[in-house]
Amino acid sequence: MKVLVVEDEKPIASFVRNGLEEQGYTVDLCHNGHDGLTLAMSRSYDAVVLDIMLPGRDGLSILKLLRQRNDPVPVIIITSRGEVEERVEGLNLGADDYLAKPFYISELIARLQSVFRRSMASGGQTLEVENLCIDLMTRQVRRGGEEIILSPREFNLLVYLMRSPGRVFTRTQILEQVWEYHFDPGSNLVDSCVRRLRQKVDQGHELQLIETIRGVGYRLRSSQPQGESVA
Repeated sequence: MKVLVVEDEKPIASFVRNGLEEQGYTVDLCHNGHDGLTLAMSRSYDAVVLDIMLPGRDGLSILKLLRQRNDPVPVIIITSRGEVEERVEGLNLGADDYLAKPFYISELIARLQSVFRRSMASGGQTLEVENLCIDLMTRQVRRGGEEIILSPREFNLLVYLMRSPGRVFTRTQILEQVWEYHFDPGSNLVDSCVRRLRQKVDQGHELQLIETIRGVGYRLRSSQPQGESVA
């Protein structure tokens, strides 16, 4: 799951990011309202954690603009304890939940899981390609009924590939979306992770789902014929 955290208090922001990343979330972090709005409107997120009091543009105005654009992304607003009117206004503007400072990271994770469940109830919470299935809420992966144990990074990579079966992703795209690297670290991070993922997903199965497209990148096999040569 990819989460945008917009929080101007840097110790709190770092605390939230570290806690979410430990649980396998991918986190984008910014400290002012203008950058938060730009990210929320230009990238795809599974949820937004949004402080109300922000420099540049306040969180309620960001929320209002997102809902005016019919953006359904789940939003959890963060308020100061006792600011009941702000919470009510945020919920009326379309926030999915709220947290009052100070809060425990376990409570934020629980509320994120709750809004994920509600948002996925209408859109489905599983990804399936052939006999490979991912439950996005429980993070359980099965192929042919047998459970596959993945690391958080392997899980995120598999979800990224499974969201667009048949589409070829370059190593640069995978680095940016799965590792959040906007530069080439000069290593074989992607190749190594794909190799481990392939061993877990494809080993022992006649149909190999994870394909290497020579000179381009990787894709998850689609049921539709694609035509490119594979390795």
